[in-house]
Amino acid sequence: MSAQPSPMNAAVYAIDEDALEQFVNAKWDDEIVPAIRDYIAIPSKSPAFDAQWVEHGYLERVVRDAAAWIERQQVRQLKLEVVRLPGRTPVIFFDIPATRLDSSNTVLLYGHLDKQPEFTGWRSDLGPWTPKLEDGRLYGRGAGDDGYAVYAAVTAIAAIDRLGVPRPRCVGLIETCEESGSYDLLPYVDALRDRLGQVSLVVCLDSGAGNYDQLWLTTSLRGLISGTLEVQVLDEGVHSGDASGVVPSSFRILRHVLERLEDSRTGRLLPEGFHCSVPAERLAQARATAEILGAEVWKRFPWACSADSTFTLPTTQDPVEALLNRTWRPTLSVTGAEGLPAFADAGNVLRPRTGFKISLRLPPLVDGVAAMDELKNLLEFDPPYHAKVVFKPEASATGWNAPPTEDWLSQAVDRASQRHFGAPCGYIGQGGTIPLMNTLEKGFPKAQFMVCGVLGPKSNAHGPNEFLHVPTGKRLTAAVAEVIAAAP
Repeated sequence: MSAQPSPMNAAVYAIDEDALEQFVNAKWDDEIVPAIRDYIAIPSKSPAFDAQWVEHGYLERVVRDAAAWIERQQVRQLKLEVVRLPGRTPVIFFDIPATRLDSSNTVLLYGHLDKQPEFTGWRSDLGPWTPKLEDGRLYGRGAGDDGYAVYAAVTAIAAIDRLGVPRPRCVGLIETCEESGSYDLLPYVDALRDRLGQVSLVVCLDSGAGNYDQLWLTTSLRGLISGTLEVQVLDEGVHSGDASGVVPSSFRILRHVLERLEDSRTGRLLPEGFHCSVPAERLAQARATAEILGAEVWKRFPWACSADSTFTLPTTQDPVEALLNRTWRPTLSVTGAEGLPAFADAGNVLRPRTGFKISLRLPPLVDGVAAMDELKNLLEFDPPYHAKVVFKPEASATGWNAPPTEDWLSQAVDRASQRHFGAPCGYIGQGGTIPLMNTLEKGFPKAQFMVCGVLGPKSNAHGPNEFLHVPTGKRLTAAVAEVIAAAP
């Protein structure tokens, strides 16, 4: 009898990649795509965007549908539970025992089922809750961000088992509060901590890709502060001809206050506390990624065209600087407004108030709570004209910088990328936020992280015409299966 390989040599297990791809592709075509079509049709918006989520029952429905699908897969010894803590959104937890006798470690697979709101600007033949498959792209809200994750994760495990390849224990954690900042998930992690085991690998299927030509490993995530900034100067609106020049504009005061935060000419955030140094390894990776993607780093966005047929220009056309701007530098976005009537309703009135909803992305190493306190003080201190200026924070999260990648993982992801994409694995930081990653790293300091996803160019998560690139979903699922099999 041949000796079993040691945990650190788990990658020597042979995998029939053709059989793996056949199983994964058939599962996607026959079951996953139909399941995601059904999922798209359900407006399971995250609690921050649906205050009546309990009454509407949409989150409960997508959880129930996903749980039923998992149980139909008949993965041997799989135990599934929908965990519900009082007053919190539900979580799917599944546990599948190891088939490799020499491993006491656990692979944790993560995804979420809640969605961003509808947004405007969808193509006339598309809609947020209307699934449509076109040229390998499955359109609809939540398809790529990331309703596919739970289905891909279970399929990857089922594929390994079908091929008879030994693997470590696998557990799944699928939440329904991610798009609201995952404030409900942390209590679940605490409640389930003893059941999670000794996590050696975290597979997070909620991230992006630089292109659709290779596997991409996310190396960092930005932090986030979100909240509302409101300026009030009157108790009620008055005739602009009578009051302008005497009553200060609430919009002008809001602009003045934001100038404390951001240089409007360049977009650079002014407080040094919102910045951090870029680690040398991440800078080197950004340069390597820029060599791969080139101008596509910025060309991939849907730029507006002016009347003279010239397109809006990016803040920089240097691919390296563009990558660093969206991953390691703080930026401000205004995502909503109040107190501004629609054009058709806008009379000659000096409005009493202006409110902005703002989203401030923070570099991965900046503490979110400390930055939130600094932001509130900055915006509210010494308001012009003694106007009423109030910043109400809604959420804050510290970003994440991946721990050093161990040899087994770097070899496994590169091998999986070569086998299923035909190109080496790429490494890229992401500008979004996944609050759970920091929590898991602190709770499992020895774990490695495979943070990846299908959100490539023009996939447009959170915006109109969001889509899931189905061929990438298939290849990613096969790649995840290979990495799980290689995990110690």
